[in-house]
Amino acid sequence: MTEQILPAPALQTLFVSRETSKCPLLTDMIRLGQNLQDMGLTDEETGILSLDYGKRLLINAKNTDLKKVTQSDIVEIVDYDPLKNIMMVIGLNNPTIETPVHWITQKARQDVNAILQINSTTLYKKHQHTLPSTEKETKPGTLERAKEILRTLQKGKTILIKNEGIIFVGINGKEILKILPKYLEVRP
Repeated sequence: MTEQILPAPALQTLFVSRETSKCPLLTDMIRLGQNLQDMGLTDEETGILSLDYGKRLLINAKNTDLKKVTQSDIVEIVDYDPLKNIMMVIGLNNPTIETPVHWITQKARQDVNAILQINSTTLYKKHQHTLPSTEKETKPGTLERAKEILRTLQKGKTILIKNEGIIFVGINGKEILKILPKYLEVRP
């Protein structure tokens, strides 16, 4: 009998409340997003920023320009069940597709409370010979991607997603902000 792999269930988002989050870390997220503008992030390069907040997670909403992020663009993830693929959310918009990956990564690693993911093939190509990279190409938002990222994070706090972009992790947003200039070109 051959083994059959069933597709993962689609992410189900349940809104606990359709209001903006009141988390005190929102200002840190907005400030970090605005700093990306000064560091040469182009309009073609998209990003995902998440901060761990106790048992919750703050992450930007789907289709948000991180350089212009506002309080209403941030979603608070109350809980996530990876087996059932159900997410409980506070916010005005749907969370980004990579939310399960950020949730799993931050809950698995005590030293990771902040993640900045920049989707940029240009940055990937620029750093592919100097930074550790995930071995396999994976689909966004999948358990396979989370496993690949966690495996690669054992080699450093700045890694590449194969053929897609770069991830920075840290204990907080300030730690990520300190290392960004090393990998992003700062405009004069």
